[in-house]
Amino acid sequence: MVHVPKIAYDCDVLVVGGGIVGLATAYAITRAAPGTRVTVLEKEPGVARHQTGRNSGVIHSGIYYRPGTLKARYAVRGAAEMTKFCAEYGIAHAVTGKLIVATERSELPRLHGLVQRGRENGITVRELGAAQIAEYEPEVQGLAAIHVRTTGVCDYTAVAQQLGEASGAEIRYGARVVRIDRRPERGVAVLTARGDVVRARVLVNCAGLYCDEIARLTGDEPEVRIVPFRGEYYELARPELVRGLVYPVPDPAFPFLGVHLTRGIDGGVHVGPNAVPALAREGYGWGVVNPREAVATAAWPGVWRMGRRHWRYGLGELRRSVSKGAFVDAVRRMLPAVEETDLVPTAAGVRAQAVLRDGGLVDDFLIREGPRTVHVLNAPSPAATASLPIGREVARRALSALADA
Repeated sequence: MVHVPKIAYDCDVLVVGGGIVGLATAYAITRAAPGTRVTVLEKEPGVARHQTGRNSGVIHSGIYYRPGTLKARYAVRGAAEMTKFCAEYGIAHAVTGKLIVATERSELPRLHGLVQRGRENGITVRELGAAQIAEYEPEVQGLAAIHVRTTGVCDYTAVAQQLGEASGAEIRYGARVVRIDRRPERGVAVLTARGDVVRARVLVNCAGLYCDEIARLTGDEPEVRIVPFRGEYYELARPELVRGLVYPVPDPAFPFLGVHLTRGIDGGVHVGPNAVPALAREGYGWGVVNPREAVATAAWPGVWRMGRRHWRYGLGELRRSVSKGAFVDAVRRMLPAVEETDLVPTAAGVRAQAVLRDGGLVDDFLIREGPRTVHVLNAPSPAATASLPIGREVARRALSALADA
């Protein structure tokens, strides 16, 4: 009989990534199974430094997402839960409602399709004619619009911080993962850049922009690659032009929602984002280039297949990136009063978009499992909105793996 030495585990579940999904997972684990020891490894000096803290702060209603998908189910459920969570913990938030505005006749069938989709997802939608738009947004013009009452805004960084505190998890900052030794019969050992080794029974990968790399470090092949898309924003110098949230009719072929206007909880109005390929996973500007990451992205066959399929759309996004005038033109379709001087550059974000080998953009949340591991491989917008339900689902899988360990 082979003697297997007893392992001194540092925790039961080790979560890689201190964004809102990782912290919601830690929160859900300790709520569902009190006494479970959870450690979160975050490479930055604080939580929510990337996708969570660099978005528009919108609590999405779930109107855009195909009925029955995880995005649809979790966004609708998550919007109500996020509003309740913010109220419970005194986190700044507001249920503002939003307009989705058609400015061209070709968009009217898609707008009507959103009405049907919203109703299938259980969302209350009001259809508006051109004259009724002014009831909500006096400066906005369009041929027709829909009003979605349940959309809101909140401070997702504060939500992430509260989730971390309420979870009771140990959060280690400055803990970039460099190596993972996963042994199905024994557990997972993780080496950080500081030289620390953390041993756990189960690992949960919520690494966002690096989730595919973390998956490969465990020995699991994710079968997708994260392609970073930078979203560039402006701040509206005349925020009085917009009362709430105003969106264009999105192109259903893409998971991006187009340049929109968002009045945040601080009273400022964000304009954007566009979506352009970044040259680094944390490529928050054209000058940020990581040669290793750029080459690795370019080596994935799906990137070239995606480019051939969607080059026209991509050119439009690039044009708005390099030309402020083109960006202004996109905004003027809905907000004619805006001037170029009204748009003041502000911080950009990067979306971690999973791309399949065939060039398809993964259009739903993607969660996969391996021995003693759970990987969240696609959780861009509306993941912040849906973070509480996502966290429960990931926690369920992690606790199942823990029970089998």
